[in-house]
Formats: sequence, structure tokens, C-alpha cells
Amino acid sequence: MSAPTPPPRRARHLLDPDNPRPSQPTRRRKGGKRDGMPIEIVQRYVLSVLAATTILHLSIGLVFAGLVIDDEHRVSQIGLCVLGGAFGVMAVAAALAIHRKNPLSPWLLLGTLPGIVGVWMVLA
Repeated sequence: MSAPTPPPRRARHLLDPDNPRPSQPTRRRKGGKRDGMPIEIVQRYVLSVLAATTILHLSIGLVFAGLVIDDEHRVSQIGLCVLGGAFGVMAVAAALAIHRKNPLSPWLLLGTLPGIVGVWMVLA
């Protein structure tokens, strides 16, 4: 009678649910900086980019709607561009708020850019 064969050994690079690897602390580079970023910071960046781009799409859509309207309705064109600029400011403020920064900052001027460009294109 032959001896029972041991189960095949699992490769080291595969996950073994019965024998999890111990968690390793993040290594430090020269200067005391860590190699990786905490997951909360990464989530914050992803959320702020998502929120800002979504609101900026709305802003640019309003400006584009102002450009499509007939020139007879100049007040409506400018009004839509101003609304686009307001939503641009909201996009920047939302990104700043997600990063727990003061939403009242000079960066808000960046949000007015879609509205300013829209008014310039309407009047040109």
C-alpha cells in the first residue's frame, strides 16, 4: 500500500483563504514619506473629480445652449451663459468642500471661466 500523497502546494503568488498573509506596514522612503496613499485620500480625490466634472458638464451645456439660441434672444443667451458660470463656480466650490478646504477662495474665479467664454462668444 502506498503512502498518501500530500495535497499539491499552492503557488505563493495566489491567495490562500485558509492562510492569509500578515498585513505589512507601509514602507517609508528617504525623508520619512510613505510609499502609498491612504484609501480615504484616494476616495476624496475620486469623488471631487467626479463631482466637479459632472457639474462642469452641466455648466458647459448651459453655455452651449446659449450659443445655439437665435441672436434675436440676446438676453436669454447671456442669461444661460451667466447660469453656466454660476454652475462652474459651484463645481469648484464642491471640489474644495470635498477636500475640506474653505470654499471661499480665489480658485472660485476658475469656475467663472465657462460663463465668461460663453458671453464673449455670444457677443462676438
